[in-house]
Amino acid sequence: MLAEFSWDNFLFLLEAARWTLLLSALAFVGGGIAGFIVALMRTSHLAPLRLLSAVYIQIIQGTPVLIILFLSFYGLAIFGYKLPPMVAATIAMTIYSSAYLGEIWRGCIEAVPVPQWEASTALAMTRWQQLRYVILPQAVRISLPPTVGFLVQIVKNTSIASIIGLVELAQAGKLVSNATFQPFLVFPIVAGIYFVFCYPLSRFAFALERKFHAHR
Repeated sequence: MLAEFSWDNFLFLLEAARWTLLLSALAFVGGGIAGFIVALMRTSHLAPLRLLSAVYIQIIQGTPVLIILFLSFYGLAIFGYKLPPMVAATIAMTIYSSAYLGEIWRGCIEAVPVPQWEASTALAMTRWQQLRYVILPQAVRISLPPTVGFLVQIVKNTSIASIIGLVELAQAGKLVSNATFQPFLVFPIVAGIYFVFCYPLSRFAFALERKFHAHR
C-alpha cells in the first residue's frame, strides 16, 4: 500500500538537503584550494607548470563529472579501498571544481592590466610580492561574480552523488517518490528546495557583477 506524501516526508527532504549543502561547501572549499594552486600554475613563468596545469584542466573539463565520481567510488574499491559515498563524492566534486575554478581564476589574474605587473616589477618586487600585494587583490575583485555563479553549478551538480547511494536531496526525492508514487508532487518540491538554495546565489552573483561593472 502506497503512503500519501506527508509532513514527515517533507522533513526528510529537508534533512537530506543538509548533505547537499555540506557536499557543496566541501567541494567549494576543496576545489577552491586546489583551483587556486592550478591558477597559479597556469600563470607561472615556468613552462612545465603551465603545461601540467593546462593538461589537468583539459582532462577534467573533458571528462563527465559522473565518470570522475565512478572512478572515485569504484576505482579505489578495486584496490581494496572502498570509500564511503560522502567521501567519494567530495573527492569527485573537489576535482571537478578545481579545474573550473582554476581556469576562472586564471582568467581573472590575466585580466589585471599589464601595467600593474610592470609597475610592481619596477619596484623590485618578487613574483610572490607582486601577486600578494598588487595582482591578487585586483584579481579577487574581478573573480567574485563568476566564482559565486559557479557555486550555483556546484550545488546543482551535487545531485549526481545520488548515483552512488548518497542520500542527498535528489536521492531523498527519489526515495519519497518511490514510497508515495507521487513524482509530480515530490520532484517539484525537490526542485523548489534547490531553487531556494540557488536563486539567492544567482542574484548575489548578478549584484556583484553590476556593482563591479559600474565602477569600471
